[in-house]
Order: sequence, then structure tokens, then C-alpha cells
Amino acid sequence: VFQFIVKHECHFINGTEKVTFVDRYFYNRFEFMRFDSDVGRYEGFTPFGECNARQANSDPDWMENRRTAVDWLCRHNYRVYGPFSVERK
Repeated sequence: VFQFIVKHECHFINGTEKVTFVDRYFYNRFEFMRFDSDVGRYEGFTPFGECNARQANSDPDWMENRRTAVDWLCRHNYRVYGPFSVERK
């Protein structure tokens, strides 16, 4: 059984003061490519991932979308998910 999974993660430090967006790509439980908003570009961990990372990094519209995901995805949804995940005791 082959599995392809994409995980979009938002990491919050001290509320929304420091937010990082991470886009992770997996095939058969092995991460082959990752975007980290702190780095600002895709990184490949396999030959297939490096090829896909080069392609994604060369598309300016796609990269602008990924770089701004901190605001339109993470910070936007913080007030929705914050009470359930961050403020829970």
C-alpha cells in the first residue's frame, strides 16, 4: 500500500507573537520535501523531493502563497482553534 500525505502545520510560540508555517510531504511514511516559513523555501530530502522543491521554488506565485500562509492560514485560524488546543488545561 502506497500513501502520499501532505501535512500543513502551524507552530505558535507565545500566542501569535511567533508563528511558523510548515508544509510537509510524505510518501510511504518518509518525508521527501518540506517548506518552512522561517527558511522561506522548499527543501528536498530525496532526489524526488529535490526535483519537486526546485520546481516549487521556481514558481513565484506559489511561493508567495506559501510565504503568506502564516497570516492567511495560521493567524486567521488561531482564534478558532486556540481555545481548544492552546488554552486547554
